[in-house]
Amino acid sequence: MASFSGVGVSPGRASGPVARVAEPLPEPPATPAPEDRAAESARIRPAAEAVADRLFGRAAQVEGDAKAVLETTAAMAIDPALLSQAEAYVTDDGLPAPRAVHEAARGFADALVNAGGYMAERARDVHDVRDRLVAELLGVDSPGVPDIDAPSVLLAKDLAPADTADLDPSRVLALVTEEGGPTSHTAILARSLGIPAAVAVRGIRAAAAVSVDVDGDTGTVETFDHEIATHVADPAATTEFSGTGATADGHPVSVLANVGSATDAQAAAGVSAQGVGLFRTEFCYLAASDEPDVAGQRRAYGEVLAPFAGKPVVVRTLDAGADKPLPFLESGDEPNPALGVRGLRIAFDRPDVLDRQLEAVAAAAADSGAEVSVMAPMVATAEETAWFVDRARAAGIDRAGVMIEVPAAAIAARGILEAADFVSIGTNDLAQYVFAADRMLGALATLNDPWQPALLRLIAGIGAAGADTGKPVGVCGEAASDPLLAGVLVGLGVSSLSMAAAVVPTVGAALADHSRDAYRAAADAAINATDAHTAREAARNALSGSAG
Repeated sequence: MASFSGVGVSPGRASGPVARVAEPLPEPPATPAPEDRAAESARIRPAAEAVADRLFGRAAQVEGDAKAVLETTAAMAIDPALLSQAEAYVTDDGLPAPRAVHEAARGFADALVNAGGYMAERARDVHDVRDRLVAELLGVDSPGVPDIDAPSVLLAKDLAPADTADLDPSRVLALVTEEGGPTSHTAILARSLGIPAAVAVRGIRAAAAVSVDVDGDTGTVETFDHEIATHVADPAATTEFSGTGATADGHPVSVLANVGSATDAQAAAGVSAQGVGLFRTEFCYLAASDEPDVAGQRRAYGEVLAPFAGKPVVVRTLDAGADKPLPFLESGDEPNPALGVRGLRIAFDRPDVLDRQLEAVAAAAADSGAEVSVMAPMVATAEETAWFVDRARAAGIDRAGVMIEVPAAAIAARGILEAADFVSIGTNDLAQYVFAADRMLGALATLNDPWQPALLRLIAGIGAAGADTGKPVGVCGEAASDPLLAGVLVGLGVSSLSMAAAVVPTVGAALADHSRDAYRAAADAAINATDAHTAREAARNALSGSAG
């Protein structure tokens, strides 16, 4: 038996046989193209269409986010710009088709990485499409998730969205990857499926593992060179969520869901989420070449709000910009898009776009009967907060707040709360900016661990500002999905937690295990720790003798 350490990103424990995701194909050789370059070039588009057809076929068998991911990957496989560039490498440079596709995809992926932020995260998708096209041209099986005949733990270097979009959670006991971080695709997927997961587990692929035991709380993975009993410890199976979040002594804590589509909203309502703490509106824009009109936005938002009539829903205004470019918003070239014109900063130059969105949100709220609030992303100052709140009020929306995602906003939380009705902490971006650590890099996953004491101290300051001003402080980042950390956040002064729908019952039930004072003691222990691992253990130890 051998033990490996990573970052736990989805709670629970599971053990069983290993199913390994196939490694990426080796780089195709740059041998000269066949003499008939036109014929060689002509192989590329049929191969792309075959790959796309298979992906569209898989998409037809699923719904919701899985369908969207597969359709997006299929569309990327037949992207005209990618295929034209690959064909040019054959006809103009004399490369064979597999190498031409590889080179074309390299250019696209490099451009995304250089753009940073959200766009850099999409480079993994380009690599996935590249490997599928190259495999098709070579006549070999595509790399990726194998057919899983029996419940197994999936082990991989990393996972592409199309690999995992239609995974069967009844057969995947847990996920373990050597790369990725707390906010990576793998982490988010595991939480949405409600299965344990550990990422950034260095060296795990080289282990001669027949079976593994995965602790999704601590990130520990034990490997075995023989078969062990299949087992899943599901925290949701031993506890029940009443549908009303509260600590053991009755202190209320709203347990909400993060959603980005009507399907998400229906799933959240189905697990008794008390409302929505983060409604991502980007789905209405990202596939549009022109700005959606007010009527179209109103209909789209209304479908998401409908399952929560009479319940609170916090709508985040458009979170786009240089790192999520939209055709109708020209941001220009920026040397560092992650620190550029994004989120609310776009609205300072294009307030008309924000005003139309606010008009649509207000109308959809009236249509649905949901208790709608709005919040702006990427806010840095109290002045920006007041500007946004005034525009929301002018649109007929009574409750307006902002996200705290940058250190300046955390430091200025008191002034921001004096201008806003509430704040919600985006722990994913806040951690990334606090530690100057790209959240998609597995090598920096430990810095992006939400248990980092420095991050918890910032949250404590925001919680204190909320108490002083009498305003609510929420968390809508992935940190809220950890049942143990959720209690610590309450101890730091957080009044609402928003998370993937699949973990709402687990987190809601876990909150009732201890009193508010016990969570305060656990929070004190965590923020005085020296690193993320000892912070988690300090909190666990503080709570071990304080049931009820």
